[in-house]
Amino acid sequence: MTPWRSGASVAARLSGFAIVICVFSGIAAPAPALDFTAEEERRILRHGPWPPALQLDPSNRVSGNPAAIAFGRALFFEPRLSISGAISCATCHPPERAWTDGLPRSRGQQTVDRNAPSLFNLRFNRWFGWDGAQDSLWAQNLRPLLDRREMGVGPGGAARLVRTDRQLSCGYRRAFGEAPGADDARLFVDLGKALAAFLEAQVTGRTPFDDFRDALARGDAAGRARYPAAAKRGLRLFIGGGNCVFCHFGPAFTNGEFADAGVSHFIEPGRVDPGRYGGIRKLRQSPYTLLGRFNDDAGRSTAAKTRYVHLRQSNFGEFRVPGLRNVALTAPYMHAGSLETLADVAHHYSTLDEERLHAGGERILRRLDLSVREQADLVAFLETLTEKAPLHEFVEDTGNAVCRQPVQ
Repeated sequence: MTPWRSGASVAARLSGFAIVICVFSGIAAPAPALDFTAEEERRILRHGPWPPALQLDPSNRVSGNPAAIAFGRALFFEPRLSISGAISCATCHPPERAWTDGLPRSRGQQTVDRNAPSLFNLRFNRWFGWDGAQDSLWAQNLRPLLDRREMGVGPGGAARLVRTDRQLSCGYRRAFGEAPGADDARLFVDLGKALAAFLEAQVTGRTPFDDFRDALARGDAAGRARYPAAAKRGLRLFIGGGNCVFCHFGPAFTNGEFADAGVSHFIEPGRVDPGRYGGIRKLRQSPYTLLGRFNDDAGRSTAAKTRYVHLRQSNFGEFRVPGLRNVALTAPYMHAGSLETLADVAHHYSTLDEERLHAGGERILRRLDLSVREQADLVAFLETLTEKAPLHEFVEDTGNAVCRQPVQ
């Protein structure tokens, strides 16, 4: 157990003496309040404040543009961007389900290999997709449009739809300030950028943890007392003995990188998901990166990560470390949805089979051997990372009413 702070008051020590008296006299004593050391408080404060200041994406010229956000929203719910005319982005990422479909492995035109991650807080990512095969949000939005198992419409089909549909053509013009051009590839990328403008706006709200963290920062004892005792115990495990903060740190609770979580890499017998190893190979082959012609930032200020990423065998079987905000709403968990509940996640790390971890590179994970109560406390903490009043239905004027009028 973590020791009490050396500066504990005489009153606190007398209170502990009173508990002993109560026990020996047969009177049930109240459980002592959990306090945090100065070092623990320092670690807790690193997970805020929330939300962070919003910054525009220099690689996307319509980042933060209201007309682009409206156009991106229309594209997100547009099934004609699929080869069947029946699948939209919202099929696998319905807003009413916290922007995920609840399936272990998502299904577009076909069942794919991985779980559909939630779309919350994407603007804070460094890499995109479970394998980081995309280095920008706009490039990530192109992936399902290219994959025939998901939507598969491709650059030509998407460009043709926008040019010929009056509403979409109008939405494009209002977002980008010009009519859809003849370059299919550039128009295709612009659709990804409009979608990115829309998705950048999906930032989670404040949580019970944020209230506790901020009360800690300002020395508000009453505010700290409102945080549940089980969540405090789970938080101590998270930042301490469990060492969860090695990967899940900062305001978004992620380091933005990749790790082997000790789950199976097999998609089916005889077929393995290479994870980050395959993602880096795809990144190097893609024309849609921050090093390419579609980056709107002439100075390539955010491209260093792409320029210097290296392919290593130790990347095999690693997957992106997800952020934990609203984690209670986004089951199932892991890249292929192999764990159904947060209790399953806590149990997994407590009983981790270390033989599943690849031998290359530095071994980070260790079996935690948590008791049943400790696992429950960890779940209690994770549940406090969910918004107090989540708003899943995204309602906003799409701009279509304006586009019904003749464009001047």
